[in-house]
Amino acid sequence: MTTDAQIKTEKLFIDSLVSRSIEAKKISTGTIEDITRLTGDASSRRYYRVFRQKDCFVVCLQQPSENKTDDFLNIQSIYEKNNIRVPKIFDYDLSKGYLLEEDLGDITLLKELSGLGSQKEELKQYNLALESLFKIQSIKRDDYVNESFTKRYFDIDKLMWEVEFTVKHLIEGFLKADVGPTEKKVIINGFRKICKKLTEQKMVVTHRDFHSRNIMSSQGEQIIIDFQDTRIGLPQYDLVSLLEDCYYKISPKNKMTLKEQYWTEFVKKKSLQESEEEYLYLYELMTIQRTFKALGSFGYIYALRGDSRYLKYIGYSFEKLRNLLFNYEEFSNLRKVLSEYYYES
Repeated sequence: MTTDAQIKTEKLFIDSLVSRSIEAKKISTGTIEDITRLTGDASSRRYYRVFRQKDCFVVCLQQPSENKTDDFLNIQSIYEKNNIRVPKIFDYDLSKGYLLEEDLGDITLLKELSGLGSQKEELKQYNLALESLFKIQSIKRDDYVNESFTKRYFDIDKLMWEVEFTVKHLIEGFLKADVGPTEKKVIINGFRKICKKLTEQKMVVTHRDFHSRNIMSSQGEQIIIDFQDTRIGLPQYDLVSLLEDCYYKISPKNKMTLKEQYWTEFVKKKSLQESEEEYLYLYELMTIQRTFKALGSFGYIYALRGDSRYLKYIGYSFEKLRNLLFNYEEFSNLRKVLSEYYYES
């Protein structure tokens, strides 16, 4: 947890770095009037807003690196080239972990959704998000064969790593449960069957974390953030992140409309899956895996940083997971084991 002294030191550090950016004419001349700490996301990056008389910028501080570039900068450039709205980068110094970015304000899609007056307005916001998702997943991998993101896959090893992650940080960590060998086998075997099916399909470029907290809303447009972990995966991965968001429950009618739209305008059109029935089946399996991983993240964030903001989403997420597992008799033992740990811990 960052102390007041650390924040004060980082503000002085940022003042010097932004002043250098001004001297290098990366941004226009102007006097820095104030620097304030912003509430961060679930990552280790720290964000500050730099105020000047006529404009504002956001500084991201991350782990210093001797590399000349990194995944964030690479993906930002690739997204821009593919007409995907992302934050503008004005300057950076990776050796100091410094990124000077466009200030997008404080309104996330989640906050925008919280103030809407109708389901029609909700659908409009989600349609905007789908437009961005179509563009991301239409990126031609053959154009970027030398980029690291084309070599990262949601393969069975990655998806099963996420399963083990949740066992460790939710069940054993947050719930303080002692997972026996028999129960562990049920969990691993059940999810391995799910993950095997998910990784046997045609894949596309995926954002990796495409949900309402990672989409900013500013002056009528949406801007995509937190894209540095882009990798290759099942088309439904991002769609599930958006429509089965652990932070916001979309209206059932709109969810159905958007799922149908995604099938007809993207998956079917690009011949990624054979039938709508298969598409919906894979959507549910992806929701099971994705929700389980989210539960692990909530437990991990709380244990690592004492951040309790995400604890309120655990109950909703687990009930969604349990109800989905009820749809499949083959996963009844998995559902029972997980339910016993959750309700009895």
